[in-house]
Amino acid sequence: MHHKLDELEERRRRVEMGGGERRIRSQHDKGKLTARERIDLLLDEDSFMELNPFVENTSTDFGEAPGEGVVTGYGKVHGRPVYVFAQDFTVFGGALGEMHALKIARLMDLAAKNGAPIIGLNDSGGARIQEGVVSLDGYGHIFYRNSIYSGVVPQISVIMGPCAGGAVYSPAITDFVFMVEKSSQMFITGPKVIETVTGEKISTEKLGGAEVHSTLSGNAHFTAESEPEVLNQVRRLLSFLPQNNVEDPERIFVKEDEGWVEDLMEVVPEEGTKVYDVRRVIDLIVDQNDFMEVHQKYARNIVVGFGRINGQSVGIAANQPKVMAGGLDIDSSDKLSRFIRFCDSFHIPIITFVDVTGFLPGVNQEHRGIIRHGAKILYAYSEATVPKITVIIRKAYGGAYVALNSKAIGADMVYAWPGAEVAVMGPEGAANVIYSREIQESADPESTRSEKIEEYRKKFANPYVAASKGMIDDVIDPRETRQRLKQSLEMLKGKRENRPVKKHGNIPL
Repeated sequence: MHHKLDELEERRRRVEMGGGERRIRSQHDKGKLTARERIDLLLDEDSFMELNPFVENTSTDFGEAPGEGVVTGYGKVHGRPVYVFAQDFTVFGGALGEMHALKIARLMDLAAKNGAPIIGLNDSGGARIQEGVVSLDGYGHIFYRNSIYSGVVPQISVIMGPCAGGAVYSPAITDFVFMVEKSSQMFITGPKVIETVTGEKISTEKLGGAEVHSTLSGNAHFTAESEPEVLNQVRRLLSFLPQNNVEDPERIFVKEDEGWVEDLMEVVPEEGTKVYDVRRVIDLIVDQNDFMEVHQKYARNIVVGFGRINGQSVGIAANQPKVMAGGLDIDSSDKLSRFIRFCDSFHIPIITFVDVTGFLPGVNQEHRGIIRHGAKILYAYSEATVPKITVIIRKAYGGAYVALNSKAIGADMVYAWPGAEVAVMGPEGAANVIYSREIQESADPESTRSEKIEEYRKKFANPYVAASKGMIDDVIDPRETRQRLKQSLEMLKGKRENRPVKKHGNIPL
């Protein structure tokens, strides 16, 4: 038996060495970790259990692929089970072959059966050309599972090197994508192909680096400067999420010092044209100022992310007056809609802070489809059955007021601060339309205009008009906001809401 055990250890050693010492050194020289080193950083200490380490590639014409170029297994993060795969760039550049795909697909099936998150550490040159069409078929099996397990268990992708071709579509289907700055890239076709076909010259970093995808394309939700930092971010995100779609997120109670509540009186200027950072409002309201923003660099006119109130995980959405006056455009509509749908999939209550002038006007926005994209927000909020609470902190005008979780589209509770203005449009614009003749015919047009603006504000653009119609549940002291949210979440914890039976709806994609 001892010689059999020796053989086992030797075989395991060869698998754990991946592409060998030279390629491991090359990986380290690039500032990158190996697949196994990444798993060790991600998971709780000594919790990793590897699966299928001895799977081998079926096509050996171009050499062997120890472990088939991917490490798969399960472990724990914060003491809770997760399933993880890490592509090994030292073996065929992490390229995906038939058995490589089989290992990932089996891991995903296990994760879904056991109701635990799937984390993919991606570092791959794409399909393994040496295996031909079977590698493409392998991608299909993964894409299929990404799709059918969407909304069943959280799926997280971490891009830790070059990911090209089919290697980028799986991350695109998953819930959250993390990228490492300056060492990870995503693109369908690389710079050489683009230059050959279109004549355009561009570097891999400018084509598909972390900065591009976190600011321009929106394909990346989070970025970090180093691999340890990005893996720590993944651990932090998981702390806000449930294991699956039938469990609630873990509740983490903390002792709160609420001596800061007076700050809420100062953070939002009364004048509607003055800017402020809505993240300051969020930080003052969530537990321990702990807010994890999603898509921080993309569509910055809307802020979305996770926090806790009284220990309970919540999804938070808020207009950002610092950018485009908090107006909604195409990109922010997409960003917000997808976030709402994620929260609804995993029993995470949604809190919306509203300070919105409307949907962004302009020919470019209209021609690119702001109607269709804005409709996604309406659809997502209407479809969501988790607890939904809205706080109007300053302005709520026009269709954007309706779209941002108003009573009409299903909000459970709507609160407003005393200075809130809820109207079809701002008092200045409304007065110009309604009282245009009186202003023009007045001996002092500017004075008359000012009077009419104030008249409109008193008659129509204050929270008490909407409250009198039942569209606002209560007008509250800003300092009471956190307490009201705590009470509302407690009241709504047993919420059950059924929808008409159907296969699925048809969101305006």
